[in-house]
Amino acid sequence: MKNLKKMDKEVYAALAGEIKRQAEGLEMIASENYVSTAVLEALGTVFTNKYSEGYPGNRYYGGQEYTDIVETIAINRAKKIFGCDHVNVQPHSGAPANMIAYSAVLKPGDKILGMDLSHGGHLTHGHPVTLSAKIYKFVRYKTDTKGKIDYDALEKLALKEKPQMILAGFSAYTRNLNYKRFRQIANKVNAILMIDIAHIAGLIAGKAIPNPVPYFDIVTTTTHKTLRGPRGGMIMCKAKYATAIDKSAFPGFQGGPHMNNIAAKAVAFSEALKPEFKKYAQQIILNAKTLEKELKSYGFKIMFGGTDNHMVLVDVFGSKGVTGKEAEIALDKIGITINKNMIPDDSRSPMDPSGVRIGTPALTTRGMKEAEVKKIANWINAAIENHKDKKVLDIIRKEVIKLCKKFPLNR
Repeated sequence: MKNLKKMDKEVYAALAGEIKRQAEGLEMIASENYVSTAVLEALGTVFTNKYSEGYPGNRYYGGQEYTDIVETIAINRAKKIFGCDHVNVQPHSGAPANMIAYSAVLKPGDKILGMDLSHGGHLTHGHPVTLSAKIYKFVRYKTDTKGKIDYDALEKLALKEKPQMILAGFSAYTRNLNYKRFRQIANKVNAILMIDIAHIAGLIAGKAIPNPVPYFDIVTTTTHKTLRGPRGGMIMCKAKYATAIDKSAFPGFQGGPHMNNIAAKAVAFSEALKPEFKKYAQQIILNAKTLEKELKSYGFKIMFGGTDNHMVLVDVFGSKGVTGKEAEIALDKIGITINKNMIPDDSRSPMDPSGVRIGTPALTTRGMKEAEVKKIANWINAAIENHKDKKVLDIIRKEVIKLCKKFPLNR
């Protein structure tokens, strides 16, 4: 980065600080991960200079022979990973991917049945503060008292509301979904069936959990998180929706695609097709299950009864009398990054909720396994129980740095 250092010392200093922060800390935000050096290299290429409105073989500008190649590679690799009919790799991120999908097949005012945010859904699944909620009418379903989706109740709600779309997927739900049951319910009310797999795409790619693609009409995802690609989005769909999805993405919602990002997506998809990615995806879940077990042993209440994927949602306020915000700050001080999070029907506010969301993808990327997760769970408990004790937090911080040095980034 010698050119950056010479040209802009302020930005260079911030970047150097971030490199140090990531290297000496444990990233446990469930939606974050570390990309490979190859993905980073692809992001920083001359593809960033190129405007490429349109699609391979049908662009609005000239000079597209290499952009066409790289986008086609990305599309074909995604098809191979997920077994889908059609792929659009141009969405800039997950939220735009969802908006593109909605607008492709729905009219303003149409009804969508989506998961409630406090029960694990995402903002773009119908929260009132979002643009999508101003365009479409969202009806939100919740988990039951045991923390599971009640599919019989979901069916009754669908029969009552008769939505044009049923939306599956989540941001902080930790159980596997019953894809077949979603399909049956959608068929009963003649609704388009869509799923947002942003969090679990890498687990699906690694065959650690079932693939929803055969059951759903439209599948959206981010390409970061468990998939370990650059920050971006992607839409997969059945052939009958391909033209509508592509037109909705461009020119409907976005202009020129970010070709450097698409090149990096292609690289990440290549990595996801390698045999070792299966072991990686399986280890993410093993680490999450270990985290669940250890935190339970320290008296934490785990929401939804446990986890089937890469994260746990923990009621820290109900368990330890510490708010989600207080827990996040305390863990930041020891070098463990997590995020405060609402729990089902949380009585506290979103900016200072009762829970925290903790994930294992980035730890697993660094090569950590069950033994390391057990140590980390102990540190999490100690930091939360002693969140006002600077001396204790400083001691744990030194231990975290020691562990991080044993597992360097970009493995």
